[in-house]
Amino acid sequence: MSRPSHHRRTALAAAAVLSLAIAPIAAAGPANAHAAPDTSKVSVGYMTQWGVYSGYYTKNLVTSGAVHKLTEIDYAFSNIAPDGTCASADAWADWQKPIDGANSVDGTSDTWTQPVAGNFHQLQELKKAYPDLKIVMSVGGWSESTNFSAAAATPESRAKFAQSCIDMYINGNLPGVAPGAAAGIFDGIAIDWEYPNEVGNGNPHGPQDTHNFTLLLAELRKQLDAAGAAAGGKHYLLTADTPSGAEKVSKIEVGPISKIVDWMNVMTFDFNGPWETTGPTESQSNLFPSPFDPAPRPTRSNPYPDNGEISVAEVVANYLAHGASPRKIAVSIPFYAHGWTGVAPGPHNDGLFQSATGVAADVNYNQIAAQPGTVHHDPFSRAAYKYDPATKTYWTFDDPQSIRDKVLFIKALGLRGDMTWSLEGDTADGQLVNAFGLAQ
Repeated sequence: MSRPSHHRRTALAAAAVLSLAIAPIAAAGPANAHAAPDTSKVSVGYMTQWGVYSGYYTKNLVTSGAVHKLTEIDYAFSNIAPDGTCASADAWADWQKPIDGANSVDGTSDTWTQPVAGNFHQLQELKKAYPDLKIVMSVGGWSESTNFSAAAATPESRAKFAQSCIDMYINGNLPGVAPGAAAGIFDGIAIDWEYPNEVGNGNPHGPQDTHNFTLLLAELRKQLDAAGAAAGGKHYLLTADTPSGAEKVSKIEVGPISKIVDWMNVMTFDFNGPWETTGPTESQSNLFPSPFDPAPRPTRSNPYPDNGEISVAEVVANYLAHGASPRKIAVSIPFYAHGWTGVAPGPHNDGLFQSATGVAADVNYNQIAAQPGTVHHDPFSRAAYKYDPATKTYWTFDDPQSIRDKVLFIKALGLRGDMTWSLEGDTADGQLVNAFGLAQ
């Protein structure tokens, strides 16, 4: 971009100072109360249940090379039924849809007589070929969090929820299928409650959610440990996808949660986006704050300003300050772009921090190259964005360069690793996951 080179040097120096400022907090993080410290790095890739309807199959993880860069696949999503139990959101995609040989991991077609087909069988094949890869069922998400509050409400409902999830996904007891037919596919459970004591997608919620979320995770940890003991000492993973915004973070018990879960996938994306219909154009996942960002800064009198400035570094610092150990934090990276239209070039002819007249439909990273414009990298925030003065369109996303900056940050602070939503947004040759997977 067109700013003088001394600004880049200043930005890099500021980034280094900020990392050093956070490091002492990281070093003081609490120990895991349940096991010896695990410092292994993780790279978690989300794979969606519905990808099979748009041509993204488990096999794509092999052909793109992603399987060699990831330590874990999180499968999205399991629903929660009105009675507070785990339930498939789409049994056809999960274990009923036959996958043909051309799209199968091992090259053989599913048959109508096999008990488990669909995505679950492809995940079985993937595990057979790559036995070190962990596969985790994610429960909830934006569209499936409606019944979390009720499921977490009482000791009985929490026990019922945990038992149902373990029975279905760990023990492999799927409805209408022979008992145990899907056993051995999943190595754990991820809880993606969006969000405790927040309305989310129109969800029931209340202040009781804050502590009940912790209790729900504790119940799951207890039952997963019991299942692991019964399986001969296996450790089943328990992770949580947790918010980035300071107001939402204030409604979960970060310190206690970090002692229960193996780690938290902190959702460090969607800082800005099309819900801000007139802009200003900003980054949805910037690593550091920019001194030129017009967004309001939090103050003592207004700690949660609407569309306030936020960055990955500040989110991580907030988690550390609230008692999370650095090895319990994984930074999340988007494989998609948000966009605005009607954006003036601005003083640097790059569209950054400008007002907009409308929004562009989200696109995956693999569609960004087809969008007109020039890719820029902000030397202050370390964010990638694309702007086209002819169409006055601005896109915010992550690319290999911005991801490598985040991986360096993860390593410098001793964080657990990285997570992405979601793998089908990458290119066929895995441009993003090849940068993302460096956290291993």
